Amino acid sequence: MAEIVVGIGTSHGPLLNTPPDQWGQRAAADRRNPALAFRGEDYTFDQLAELREDFTAENTPEERRQRHQRCREAIDALGDVVRTAAPDVLVVVSSDHKETFTDELLPRFAFYYGATMRHEPFKPEHLAEMPPGLAIAEVANVPTESTVRQCHPELAVHLIRSTSEQGFDPSASKELPAGKYGDHGIPHGWGFVYQNILGGSGDIPFVPLFVNTFWEPNPPSAARCWQFGLALGRAIASFPGDLRVGLAASGGLSHFVVDEELDRAFLDALLRDDGEHLAGLSASLLRSGTSELRNWIVVAGAMRGSGLVPRLVDYQPCYRSEAGTGNAMGFVAWEPATPASAA
Repeated sequence: MAEIVVGIGTSHGPLLNTPPDQWGQRAAADRRNPALAFRGEDYTFDQLAELREDFTAENTPEERRQRHQRCREAIDALGDVVRTAAPDVLVVVSSDHKETFTDELLPRFAFYYGATMRHEPFKPEHLAEMPPGLAIAEVANVPTESTVRQCHPELAVHLIRSTSEQGFDPSASKELPAGKYGDHGIPHGWGFVYQNILGGSGDIPFVPLFVNTFWEPNPPSAARCWQFGLALGRAIASFPGDLRVGLAASGGLSHFVVDEELDRAFLDALLRDDGEHLAGLSASLLRSGTSELRNWIVVAGAMRGSGLVPRLVDYQPCYRSEAGTGNAMGFVAWEPATPASAA
């Protein structure tokens, strides 16, 4: 039977692939945003700055440099964790930013079950159309030339059928839509894992699992994500073959307004396997980029019963403005228990 041998959770925010002295490019977009989501309410930049403490001290060049370096070290550490575990396949749970699925159809949960998928570089005109500060980050999530990535259709089909038998209705895609860039390619949430966590290697086949974290009217509740994760774990365990399976949550933590209190409570619940806390997060909190916590909740549910123990690799709140906008970066690994962790 299949066995879950490793799990990771990783942020994939654009600041990770952007030199710290360029973080201000995204802050310019924050200043123009009339609806910065924070704890269930929307604020202008000026309103947010008045509401919160002054984060100027968090935005010095040295602070940004150190936090960026810590994040890159954590990314490398997660890559080592995955390679050491040597999974046969990696189920990667992430969210689509309407790069692939659009308003024609927004599935809550969708498995890709094709044998291969395309991973395409951006065309110059697409990079030119991106908001300031995004292009420099996004090119680090794609290969330099058109690439075909291997998948695991047998496991994907089994997961579709098994989670369906458990009362869910996942969508199934054998060929990704043309999407925003017209290339039928896998989007950046999965590309980040390929290019950053795995160093561009395609040695480990993927099963991509899409979660609609962002888009109204049908993002799944935290409770539904938790229950789906439990079903996913049972589905993997029931696969009728000798298969070493890894799981990865890609996205989060709080952004585009950093909320350290929310993040630390979330990570603490993750490390304690506190499903009640994870399932109880309100939809009002899971908005904007913070909505990607849903991906982590799915993976945390799937990891329950695996026998693996979560470990916080690092947490870095990466601020890019005095109003506290930015990306909070979290990195977690689920690994076999050691005598110390068992104690």
